[in-house]
Amino acid sequence: MSNKFLKSLVIFSAGYIFLENRFMLDTRREFIGKTNENSIKIAHISDLHKNRFGDNNSRICRILRRENPDIIFITGDLVSRDETDFSGMKIFLGNLKKTAPVFMIYGNHEQSLPGNLRNEFKETVKNTGIILLENNSVNLKIKDRIFNIYGLRENYEVYKKDGKYRNLEKITPEMLYSLLGNPTENDNTILLAHNPLFAEAYAEWGADYTFSGHVHGGLIRIFGKGILSPERKFFPEYSKGIYKTGNMRLCVSGGLGKIRLFNPPEIVIYNL
Repeated sequence: MSNKFLKSLVIFSAGYIFLENRFMLDTRREFIGKTNENSIKIAHISDLHKNRFGDNNSRICRILRRENPDIIFITGDLVSRDETDFSGMKIFLGNLKKTAPVFMIYGNHEQSLPGNLRNEFKETVKNTGIILLENNSVNLKIKDRIFNIYGLRENYEVYKKDGKYRNLEKITPEMLYSLLGNPTENDNTILLAHNPLFAEAYAEWGADYTFSGHVHGGLIRIFGKGILSPERKFFPEYSKGIYKTGNMRLCVSGGLGKIRLFNPPEIVIYNL
């Protein structure tokens, strides 16, 4: 293989990575059950971090206005832990709220913001009218259906412990009962949980649908498989797509931020 060919390959690969990460924005569509006049349209965004799609993420807002969802879910890491200016986020959330009710949860990056910035983040979200769920729930009626939406704020040691990725805490059904209480006994119990890697616990707790992010699609995707999780584990079981675990559907967004390859940033639209 000639040096000229290798140089061309490196330049092409670098150019593709730049385009994929800076300009591509997919809208992935998923259908859960039969689509009819009672279907609920849910827009799911996750793990934006420091990526930006137009001024104040105007591209995302335009797509969601066009889609006209009934609900918007944000499943964590809307910001990165070293961000200090939330003014753009405030405008973005305010624009999203004009489209549909917005429910969001913390990711591990929001949890690891310094104390004063964490308070500022929370206050900024509150001032937009967005519903930030922290181990509590709300009921929402859409098209004569009652949805019970729970938001999990798990212990940070699930993600990192003593600054390392070893001996991490696990999310168990018992932990979920302690943090969230007993789930409602209907078929419309929705759990927003940043980390999808504990799907079995969410299903055993009683979620009918769980929406997650965190894994960034596995960063690099080859033959439809994610390669790496943020915990430095290869081939995470749940990285992007819909998975059936027991009676639960786990809906995992590949996210919008962090560097990625063969794994474009995405907004997910579900017809439920």
